Amino acid sequence: MPKLILIDGSSYLYRAFHALPPLSNALGEPTGALFGVVNMLRATLKAKPDYLAFVSDAPGPTFRDALYDQYKANRPPMPDDLRAQVEPMLAIVGALGFPILRVPGVEADDVIGTLAMQAQALSIEVLVSTSDKDMAQLVGPHVTLINTMSNTVMDRAGVIEKFGVRPDQIIDFLTLTGDTVDNVPGVPKCGPKTAAKWLAEYPTLDEVIANADKIGGKIGESLREALPRLPLSRELVTIKTDVPLDVAPTDLTQRAADTEQLRALYSRYEFKAALKDLDAGTSASGSDFSRDASAPDSPESIAAEAAPTNPPEFSAPGEYELVTTQPAFEAWLEQLRHAALIAFDTETTSIDAMRADIVGISFAVEPGKACYIPLGHDYPGAPQQLDRDAVLHALKPIFEDPARPKLGQHAKYDINILSLYGIVVQGLRHDSMLESYVWNATATRHDMDSLAKKYLGYETIKYEQVAGKGAKQISFSQVDLDTACRYAAEDADITLRLHHALWPKLESAPALRKVYEEIEIPLVPVLAAMEQRGVLIDGDVLRRQSQQLGKRMLELQQQAHAVAGHEFNLDSPKQLQAVLFDELGLQAKLKTPTGQPSTNEEALEAIADTHELPRLILDYRSLAKLRSTYTDKLSGIVNPRTGRVHTSYHQGSVATGRISSSDPNLQNIPVRTEEGRRIRQAFIAPPGWKVLAADYSQIELRIMAHLSGDEGLLRAFREGGDVHRATAAEVFGVPPEQISTNQRRAAKAINFGLMYGMSAFGLARQLGVDRGEASDYMGRYFSRYPGVRAFMEATRERAHRDGYVETIFGRRLYLENLTSRNQGLRQGAERAAVNAPMQGSAADIIKRAMIAVAAWLKDRDDTHMLMQVHDELVFEVRADAVDAVRAGVVERMSGAAELAVPLLVDVGVGANWDEAH
Repeated sequence: MPKLILIDGSSYLYRAFHALPPLSNALGEPTGALFGVVNMLRATLKAKPDYLAFVSDAPGPTFRDALYDQYKANRPPMPDDLRAQVEPMLAIVGALGFPILRVPGVEADDVIGTLAMQAQALSIEVLVSTSDKDMAQLVGPHVTLINTMSNTVMDRAGVIEKFGVRPDQIIDFLTLTGDTVDNVPGVPKCGPKTAAKWLAEYPTLDEVIANADKIGGKIGESLREALPRLPLSRELVTIKTDVPLDVAPTDLTQRAADTEQLRALYSRYEFKAALKDLDAGTSASGSDFSRDASAPDSPESIAAEAAPTNPPEFSAPGEYELVTTQPAFEAWLEQLRHAALIAFDTETTSIDAMRADIVGISFAVEPGKACYIPLGHDYPGAPQQLDRDAVLHALKPIFEDPARPKLGQHAKYDINILSLYGIVVQGLRHDSMLESYVWNATATRHDMDSLAKKYLGYETIKYEQVAGKGAKQISFSQVDLDTACRYAAEDADITLRLHHALWPKLESAPALRKVYEEIEIPLVPVLAAMEQRGVLIDGDVLRRQSQQLGKRMLELQQQAHAVAGHEFNLDSPKQLQAVLFDELGLQAKLKTPTGQPSTNEEALEAIADTHELPRLILDYRSLAKLRSTYTDKLSGIVNPRTGRVHTSYHQGSVATGRISSSDPNLQNIPVRTEEGRRIRQAFIAPPGWKVLAADYSQIELRIMAHLSGDEGLLRAFREGGDVHRATAAEVFGVPPEQISTNQRRAAKAINFGLMYGMSAFGLARQLGVDRGEASDYMGRYFSRYPGVRAFMEATRERAHRDGYVETIFGRRLYLENLTSRNQGLRQGAERAAVNAPMQGSAADIIKRAMIAVAAWLKDRDDTHMLMQVHDELVFEVRADAVDAVRAGVVERMSGAAELAVPLLVDVGVGANWDEAH
């Protein structure tokens, strides 16, 4: 059958705008959405349809606006950056030779619906290229939806799978659920599952309406109350299929492309791949995008062809080999010895690398082909497997050869697993998780499943699919070998495919490539070694602290009961609401999503100055958290193999580049309270050793001085005095030696607050002064440090222009909501834009310091790096080496960056972490 592709231009323009980073060309013109749409259009032409059209909304109202004046009333106006890309998009579409349809009075959906029905009647197969769920009502024997953004195809079975109803029930389904985006009223509280359930029992909306009195509960009441509105809602969600058109489906053929106009447009908007294709097509055939006879025959093949950035080999099924014989293993060993890059992955019995046993290992050396070597599957009747120790012994020289490049996905975990078997992995060249993280930290999560879907258009096998979930989940060692092979070999294969998709992106951005190659990748073995070493804990100290915390919590509980006049459960939000807001009559400053007065930490802080009870509750919760998270927990997670506590450090979780810590989170132990500091007393050194803590002094303020180039701030740091006292002297016009404690505290709040984008209102609340006084402080600060204001304004402008800001070393920090119509969201993004270069640069500096210190310590056995906590590094040092190590650590930490001001490092030494401060 001949094929017609109908492109929902409006849908894809919005999808591309929100899905892609905010790109711009050298002229500063926004190009992100345009880039996404152009890629989709070029891919559509490569699918070689017989007929095609680009359908877009025409300006002006439609018949739906006349039916219902609140239709789409909640939609914000089109963002300026998106509006600027509409005309260039239409120019490129026209130059490509696409028929463009924009019909006044109706929406693009209606034009597409009309053409789809006409084409179906002519026995033309229709593919609607859209991401709009409303289009599912058009699906039929010869009408299929394709979403080239996610590389998915939706036929009748796909509609049923996604919505739980047939295509012919979609109109009724949408009528019941309503549409908050288009402001179509449905049945309140009726979600997709409820609507599908009703339509399963009563196959049409009319039958649901007729049987409304049989539906019980509050949802039944909602249905009956909504009955008068449902006919209007049905009319609003129904796509018209009888729009009068000047063209028929068979008129929609591609015109000859205007290659000169395309070249001018592609050059202006810097679409290099499109230019390359254009030149290749012109030189090869004399006309761009010439047709041939090899057009694909199915919707699935067209969807694969139309994927904007995914070559077919990225999303095709792989060929995987289960290796259980010595000859097969020898053959793979030979491949590994000659591979340009080895992708590897381990399967284990636990996600805790320091407590896991290896179950198997997988390799890939070319995309689409991989193997799985089972080593520890022990279910009843499991086939014979190769000897684990013999396999690992044979692989050890390959893993430990730094000249053999290796690739992993979150490779640190696999490095830690192999370390338990005496293998020290060397030659890690790439990590697909970190490639994605450096390319764009906020574009997606960086786990394999998310990356495969985003960058390959590939749906991976999920762990729950092979091992089950919840209480019935089995260990991977219990999974049968064939299933295990499909899952495990896919991991290695997809890791390699991701590298082939992501590495070219980093190669195209030299600064990002440098961040990746010089910071993130060298840091992996450093963090792995820290995790393997762990930290020594004194369980007796923690137990005593737990008892003391419990005693203090009981005292606070009794004080709270006395203040309230009766006993109540401090851990019950419901009882807290009753006491605080009903009995005491305090005014709630924050509400829960359901509209109830909130009792979370932020809400209690907001009312803590109006009554003593909120502060008592906050103090009680603080101690309860310390007890449950640390003093009660840490002793119980000491590793029996090592006698130490092992945290996990994460490189790919914080957008600014900061390292985070979990299980346990050693970076979240409070240092501003006595109880929090005392917990650090339990972090000890073994006999004959000391704990050494090295902490950057005011690093983010120093970075601000460097980036802003403000002479006053630079002078304050270069003179080596107290920068907060110097700021107080500037702001209050008082000689430094006469600055009071309160004035220094105010200056410190200003220094750090402005760097984090704090408003006058926030500063006033922090200092306990009125807003006018806080505003006056800020005005004086900026008048004394004009370079800081200029830097902040320039940074905001760059963020709006580029969609991201950069650290000193070139790491990009993308920011959402910079163009949001919501003032609060937009201002929040602007505050983040100002702060991110400081936070991100500080993160890069301490990572560089860790790499330098680790390289220096490589051949020493008297020192181990144990922890990284924000701007601090913690070491275990043999007592006789403290002086030498102190000097070496300071030298390398202070030399981790060349700033316009000195990088100062404070060092402390003690028998425990607290003493080291």
